[in-house]
Amino acid sequence: MEYQVTITEILSRTERVEASSALMAEKMVRLRYAKEDIVLDYSDFKSVDFHTSDSLFFKSEDRAFTLLHGDSTRLLNEFDFKFDMIFADPPYFLSNGGISVQSGRVVCVDKGEWDRGGTPESIDAFNREWISLCRNKLKDNGTIWISGTYHNIFSVANALTELGFKILNVITWAKTNPPPNISCRYFTYSTEFIIWARKCEKVPHYYNYDLMKQVNEGKQMRDVWQLPAIAPWEKRCGKHPTQKPLSVLSRIILASTKPGAWILDPFTGSSTTGIAANLLGRRFLGIDKEEEYLEISRARKLELEDVHTFASYRKKVKDIALLDKESPSLFAYEEECVGYDLPF
Repeated sequence: MEYQVTITEILSRTERVEASSALMAEKMVRLRYAKEDIVLDYSDFKSVDFHTSDSLFFKSEDRAFTLLHGDSTRLLNEFDFKFDMIFADPPYFLSNGGISVQSGRVVCVDKGEWDRGGTPESIDAFNREWISLCRNKLKDNGTIWISGTYHNIFSVANALTELGFKILNVITWAKTNPPPNISCRYFTYSTEFIIWARKCEKVPHYYNYDLMKQVNEGKQMRDVWQLPAIAPWEKRCGKHPTQKPLSVLSRIILASTKPGAWILDPFTGSSTTGIAANLLGRRFLGIDKEEEYLEISRARKLELEDVHTFASYRKKVKDIALLDKESPSLFAYEEECVGYDLPF
């Protein structure tokens, strides 16, 4: 087996400068460093760290998009890092031979072996395990968003409550273009639910109330979001059976994080979470067991590195396009976020 060993050397030096403020002093030193007037060498050496991993699948050159290959219930135990926000689209356990309509054709709704249901007890145990691991990876003021349908959402809500989370909202995503119900024996399925919860009962969470009001025509954002299902242009790099649209993930990220924030997706699939995060100036770690979907994720990130594609995507996502027009400087990293990075 091939392993990747990352060697990290830490160099540190203190420079003294005359300036009118601490911010100006830092800018002066940054400029000198950029011009190579300041060059760190062996005399500035502080420590070295070695990290061995067989799970690192991809890390972008800008270090804002990282993918791990493997089971999140194992990998989340193997590193120490705290995230600002987690989005999870776990198995819904609805792959039971049902049918639906896609592009005018009757198709099976089975997603794969990973989505086949077990007993109610096994589903509850699974949800408690991965949510507990995610809780350990959240900052104390962090929040988690978990999507689902009636197949799994009640189990998820119970696990969150048992593990000490405070449920803040249950968002109803009302799809504006759902597939028809071909059996004609019950109402058309047109919604999914997204639970938003914070880690600690007593620690305040971050919510960008004003921004959500801004993208909702000056009115308070409600907990029913009328947004379309995934568009064809979002599948250019390949298709994932449960891929979420960028419109949903962009709103979630805008509502609950600041620029530069770190976001985790433990069931990343084709990494809509990561693409939305990078479009909005946030950083991302995604984990998935299926290499096929990680290849799609990597292709989507590489596609995003083209400046024209990046700009095109921002124009196609409603909330981002509106904010680009009204608040063009909104997505810059905050200085205190820049140095906080993954340990691999």
